[in-house]
Formats: sequence, C-alpha cells, structure tokens
Amino acid sequence: MAASASSAINLSIKPSHTPLSWKTHLSSTSALAVSPLSGHRQYPRFVIYAVGDKPTVLVAEKLGEAGVNLLKEFADVDCSYNLTPEELCNKISLCDALIVRSGTKVSREVFESSGGRLKVVGRAGVGIDNVDLAAATEHGCLVVNAPTANTVAAAEHGIALLTAMARNVAQADASVKAGKWLRNKYVGVSLVGKTLAVMGFGKVGSEVARRAKGLGMHVIAHDPYAPADRARAIGVELVSFDKAISSADFISLHMPLTPATNKVLNDETFSKMKKGVRIVNVARGGVIDEDALVRALDAGIVAQVALDVFTVEPPKDSKLVQHENVTATPHLGASTMEAQEGVAIEIAEAVVGALNGELAATAVNAPMVPAEVLSELKPFVALAEKLGRLAVQLVAGGSGVKSVKVTYGSARGPDDLDTRLLRAMITKGLIEPISSSFVNLVNADFTAKQRGLSIAELRSLLNGSPESPLEFIQVQISSVESKFASALSDSGEIRVEGRVKDGIPHLTKVGSFEVDVSLEGSIILCRQVDQPGMIGKVGSILSEGNVNVSFMSVGRVAPRKHAVMAIGVDDQPSKEILKRIGEIPAVEEFVYLKI
Repeated sequence: MAASASSAINLSIKPSHTPLSWKTHLSSTSALAVSPLSGHRQYPRFVIYAVGDKPTVLVAEKLGEAGVNLLKEFADVDCSYNLTPEELCNKISLCDALIVRSGTKVSREVFESSGGRLKVVGRAGVGIDNVDLAAATEHGCLVVNAPTANTVAAAEHGIALLTAMARNVAQADASVKAGKWLRNKYVGVSLVGKTLAVMGFGKVGSEVARRAKGLGMHVIAHDPYAPADRARAIGVELVSFDKAISSADFISLHMPLTPATNKVLNDETFSKMKKGVRIVNVARGGVIDEDALVRALDAGIVAQVALDVFTVEPPKDSKLVQHENVTATPHLGASTMEAQEGVAIEIAEAVVGALNGELAATAVNAPMVPAEVLSELKPFVALAEKLGRLAVQLVAGGSGVKSVKVTYGSARGPDDLDTRLLRAMITKGLIEPISSSFVNLVNADFTAKQRGLSIAELRSLLNGSPESPLEFIQVQISSVESKFASALSDSGEIRVEGRVKDGIPHLTKVGSFEVDVSLEGSIILCRQVDQPGMIGKVGSILSEGNVNVSFMSVGRVAPRKHAVMAIGVDDQPSKEILKRIGEIPAVEEFVYLKI
C-alpha cells in the first residue's frame, strides 16, 4: 500500500567522483595502479609503475600543436601516424592513452592487445563510430571525445555550401577554368525570403540558423529535444518533421546518425518535399539514402545538393558525386586552423584529466559498476532504460521534451537505495533513440542539462518487505503532445509505469490504463472499443504478416467501454500490416514502439 502524497520525497543526486584508477604507495619508489581485468570484472588487475614515471600517450593521427604540447607537459607522447591495424596492436600494450581522429579504427583487437594497460581513448572530434565502445567498457577503458570545439567551423562550412550551391559557384568555376563563359547556364537563386529547414537544432544546427537569419532567410527547425524558448530566442520556429521537409526551399541536415535517422531522407520523404528543394548535409552521410537522392535529382524533385559527408568515405564510383547538380567536399566541416587547434586542446585536456583519475564530462561509455550493485539492480536497470525509450517515442513530433518526473516505488529507506544508475538509464532511454549522445552514469546529468532536460525524482514509500529494491518505476513527461492520446494521465502528462516480474521488465501502466506486457521485442498499443473478437482480429492480421506475438494484455476502464491493448511482438510489422490494424472499425488509435 502506498504512502500518502506527502511521503514522496525529492532525491538530490550528487555526482560520483570515483577515480578511474586508484594508486597505493608500496614504497618510496613504486605505486600500485588498479584497473579491471578484461572478462573478469570482479577481480582487479594490478600493474606496477614507478612513482615519477610519466604515462605514455600514443597520438595515432595528426593533432594540433597546442594539444600535443599540453600532452607533453604531463606524459611521454608518441606521435606515430598512418599505423596499420597490426602496428597499432603491437604498440598499444606500451601505452596508457590513445588519441585518434576518424581514420583509425580502435577495434576490440586493439583493447585485447593492450593487456589492460590502455586506460583512455580520446577521439579528437565528435563521432565515435570508429571506436568499439562495448570492448572499451569491457576492458575498463574510458572513451572521451571533443564535441564542442568544431561547432563554429562546421556551421560556417554549412553556410558556405548553402551559398555556393545557390549560386552554382563550383560548377561555374570549373566551367571558367575549362575556357567557357556560360553566364546564362549558371543563373542562381536568392536566399532572401526563402525558407530554410534546419533538421537537428543542436550546437551546429542552431549556429547555422543564426547565420541563415542574418542572410534574410526564414528559418524553421525540427528537433524533438530542442527547447522551444531557445529556438524562439533566435527567431526560429520548431515544427514537425513532415512540416519541415514539405515547406522548405532549402534543407540543412544536422542530425546524428542513429537507427532512427539512418536513411531518413529516402524515396518516401523526398516525395513529400517541394519540387526544386535544395539540400545541404554537413552531418553524417548515412542519414541520406544516396540512391534515392540520385533518383530525386534526376526527377527534378531535388534541384541541387551540397554534400560534405557520404555513406562511405571516400566515395568511389559514385553516381551521386558525379551528378552535375551536386557540389561535394571531402568532409571539411571541422577543417579550419582554429577548429583543429581547439579540438586538439579539448581532447588533450580530457585525456590528461582522465589519466589523473577525473571523470570527464565528455565520457561516452559507461564506468565499471560494483558487481553486487549491478547484480541487484540489473533487471531494474533494463526496466529504467526501456521505460525511457517508450516514453520518448510517445512524444509527438515538434514537442520539445523539457520536464520529466520519475517516481520510484520502494519499501526501502532513502539511504538504502542509490538511484543514480537508474536515473542515468532513464536519461539514456530518453535521449539516445534520437541523438548521437552516449549516456551513462558518468555523463547522464551533464547530457540532460546540455539538452535542457530537467529530471525530477520522487520516491513513493511503500509498506512491505525491503528485500526487493523496487516495486515499480514510473516515468512522466509533461508539457508535450502525445502520438497516443491514451498514454496521457488525468493531469495531461505522458505516463508509463513498469515492474520487474521473475527478473523480466514489464510494462504495467500506460496513461490511466493497467496493462501487463513483457518489455521484450517491440510493442503495439491500440485504443479500442471494448468488444468481443478484438484480440482475434488483431492477432490474425499480425499472423498473416508473419509477425510473432510474444505477449498480449488488455486494460479497460469498464466492460464494453474503452480499452487499451498492449501487444508484444518479436518482429517489426510492415506498414501495410499496421495500416490494416488501424482500419479495424473499433480501433480508435494505435502506435508501434521499438524497445
């Protein structure tokens, strides 16, 4: 039985300051460094260093001089460029830290070859596609990046491509150098008064918007996490994805490459755009289906494209690059002298701090968790992340997520349950599906604050045995619209609640409706008129689409009234199957959610 509302208390979560390594002096000349042994997290690995010895940092790709000098003040620096994978594996066992850009693959073999000595990998830039994060975490190695120093450079390059494309600068330059003078062929278009859709309103996207406003453009943006007040402050309107692409004269891409954004510009989305739209991409190549883009160019749907990034770099035998209406640059977004020095300093500071035992705000992988804590919280950790993922997918496009409330139902006292890991996993679930951020116990609060996301934690004190750390977790998102109206509570927030049953996370409440479905695979939520045969109708449609149903649960307000059916599925239904479910007369609304 839950306590009264006054029993709920605010939790003040303080960040951990646990160092990455611990040193205990053995004598006046030696020290003991402790780091995890790969594959056996419960046992420490001991390596002896002489006090006064500097750590060794391997810089595997060219780094700005200022960053190298900063490293040399603290460590022995080995600048060895263009290493083969075999050469890198041979060197790495002698190094405490490794710094790379995008050209060096830091694979599982690299971490295994380090013999446990490698403590930090620094990525001089934003993307970490070239680092095996799972292997890094397994081997107790922290991965840090430098996400801020190249913001202005990338924004400036986006504007440069925008203007060059609009005025056919690259094509006209090539024509003149070929001895031609084709003034009539290269008549451009003006930017003043045109609508620019900025897809992704983070650091780079917002800087592009500022500059485009200065050029007299009308700027709209789509980003599920962008605070509306921040957008309004620079005169930008936040809109849904479909409205952004359908009303824009120019589209500038600044979204991360995630499963949700992979090939997000495809035949279907191109068909929704204005005829003659122009597109700039200085983000990630994979967000565009390049074959579909060629078709859209040939059909005249897309008039021109300016690309700095490609699905495969460098592109080879690419019809897209060779298209006469495409302007291409070789991933130059961060390539200014100032940005290169800034990135070098930022990553050097992060690596030095990590080697000193500080937990960097730009850490992108999870720290080691004590085995006993992880063992007890493991099923609730999975529940926390999945509830976050479900909740954010229920938010309608154009709604900025700013305020989240998490309630923990527990019979334990405040001092007997540390919820930092749970909150980090909820934050992870809320942010990762639609961003390139990697959220963990180290950077959860930093990442949430950076995105203007406020997470309040409450505890509902329950009567009962404190043997289990938690009875339920509830996640509520306020001040947003929902794709599934039935997910709204009586007070208007998106609300999902879950419990752990037999070690497996279950969804037990959606809005005001009680359900019970295992959080495995994915989920279809249907609001329907409660009447006989509904389960059979939906099940038959899914069966015809070869979609396996793992769980099915129905929660209703009263017999023959409204009900919510929660269906766990192992496979992703096709659009046709989902359309058929929506066409059942008694189905009032439905939504498909990936877990």
